[in-house]
Amino acid sequence: MGRHLTTIGFDADDTLWQNEQFFRLTEARFAALLADHASPEAISGRLLEVERRNLQFYGYGIKGFTLSMIETALTLTGGNVPAIAIAEILAAGREMLTHPVETLPHARETLEQLNGTYRLVLITKGDLFDQERKLAQSGLGDFFTAVEIVSEKSPATYRTIFARHGDGAGHSMMVGNSLKSDIVPAIEAGSWGVHIPHALTWALEHSEPPADSSRFRQLDSLGLLYSLIMKIDG
Repeated sequence: MGRHLTTIGFDADDTLWQNEQFFRLTEARFAALLADHASPEAISGRLLEVERRNLQFYGYGIKGFTLSMIETALTLTGGNVPAIAIAEILAAGREMLTHPVETLPHARETLEQLNGTYRLVLITKGDLFDQERKLAQSGLGDFFTAVEIVSEKSPATYRTIFARHGDGAGHSMMVGNSLKSDIVPAIEAGSWGVHIPHALTWALEHSEPPADSSRFRQLDSLGLLYSLIMKIDG
């Protein structure tokens, strides 16, 4: 009998390597820069509002985040933000774009365990250049039969990708840290969805777990994924 699963999709940021912690550190640096104009909580709240509004224009990633910080600074200072502050925000964005990649525990060993038995597909949002850079630096690229860098993750996105690189969503699984982007739409598309929470999750990625779905699973660690797949597909 053939395997039920043939294709496994993996999110990248905060699933295979660290990401959100660098945004949080930069946000704290940004709040300190504007400390004379508002409290850290107020600054973070305003920045989140601007990011939410700008997603339709800039998409996901560090470049959009940097532009949103500049817009927030202009708003909070009434358009009087000093040029040196703008320069510091741009420098912070460049530092994020050159930060070394830190793979998460069990990422490599899990891909090694699954490689050769399943088609592994990296499915990630964000800036094309930055995601390509992180994948190259991670040393994990050779495990994937395909890499999809998309503007949004919707049920249609997963149906298209799993049809292109596998045997359809029904024979596929998506693994990631974001319920909103990785799990809920993948399950709606007909695939399995395995949620592996990260200690830090961007506010705009929060969603309720699809607990009533028979294809939803949650694991405490990526290191438990292989055993789970063997139970599902054994």
